[in-house]
Amino acid sequence: MLTVSDTPSREDAREVLVDTLGDETRLRNLAWIEKNRKYVEEKTGGRVGYVYVPSTGVGGQTELRRMFVPQFTKEAMIIDERFNNGGQIPTRFIEMLNRPMTNYWGVRDGRDWQWPPNAHVGPKVMLINQWSGSGGDCFPYYFRQAGLGPLIGMTTWGGLIGISGAPGLIDGGVVTVPTFSFYSTDGEWVVENSGVAPDIEVVDDPSLMTAGGDPQLDAAIEEMLKALEGAEPQHPERPKNPIRSGR
Repeated sequence: MLTVSDTPSREDAREVLVDTLGDETRLRNLAWIEKNRKYVEEKTGGRVGYVYVPSTGVGGQTELRRMFVPQFTKEAMIIDERFNNGGQIPTRFIEMLNRPMTNYWGVRDGRDWQWPPNAHVGPKVMLINQWSGSGGDCFPYYFRQAGLGPLIGMTTWGGLIGISGAPGLIDGGVVTVPTFSFYSTDGEWVVENSGVAPDIEVVDDPSLMTAGGDPQLDAAIEEMLKALEGAEPQHPERPKNPIRSGR
């Protein structure tokens, strides 16, 4: 309880109950994400977007959409899945990032539309590290498989194996049993116990990170600016309006 007043007197004072947080981890995480987004915005002159995906569960899907939709008009995109703790199989994540452009709509009054409205066809890169596992292993595997762009960082954890389907114990305990494992379309066991290796390895140097630096993010920014050099315009010029009179 706090006693507060607009004047240095108790006569007009009132009591306020402050409900404190039990854990500030989420607030610190959001501050880190927003710092990264602003950093990318500043370093690229607003040309490159930044999206952080904390998991491949419902929360991760929500965060992907929340950050992607306001930034899909950027010329390039950095997808950061470092520390991704997994969840579900991220098929829909890839479908959103890999949505092809089908056409444009010429509007009589106003700006023309692209279709689908939130498709992004510019270059992309994904940041990964050794603390990404399970769905966090699967996400970069699918990202590379779809040809969306290079992976930058460190090899993922390598814990892509399903543990669902085991019955609970009568005393309320739980036993996790590996029930399904991942093999490729080439018929090879992959990812489990090996992880997904980056295309460009960048060590997350603690001596740089404790000072506020992020060498992996810097490498991603450099890669995206390089990809945008001399790139063709992503959207075609609107053709001249057709003349259909007298038909």
